[in-house]
Amino acid sequence: MPRWSSAAAAVLGGAAALLAWSAPEHAGKDLFQRRCSGCHALDINKEGPRLRGVYGRKAASVADFEYSDALKKVAVRWDDVNLDRWLSDPDALAPGTDMSFRVSNAEERKVLIEYLKELGKR
Repeated sequence: MPRWSSAAAAVLGGAAALLAWSAPEHAGKDLFQRRCSGCHALDINKEGPRLRGVYGRKAASVADFEYSDALKKVAVRWDDVNLDRWLSDPDALAPGTDMSFRVSNAEERKVLIEYLKELGKR
């Protein structure tokens, strides 16, 4: 194999590894923008509360956001399981909640949850 072929293969392999490493975050950000940003932002309250730092946070705990009474009554922390339950059917977790939007695709929920989890680490 020519010397340049080995170098090219190494560069392409490194680029593929970099893409694979950054793709989930990019996919999560893109999905968040498409599916969630109509009502939520990361750092400001909109129709829904700001979501940066939501992973690990107690439900209905952003002090300057007015939550529904239904969500105020739910005693959960936002972890993988509870976020998945919430995103798949908010009314099942908090009957009477104001959020009616659902993410029915399990893979999309997983990508969104991973994105929110990563945001909390920054």
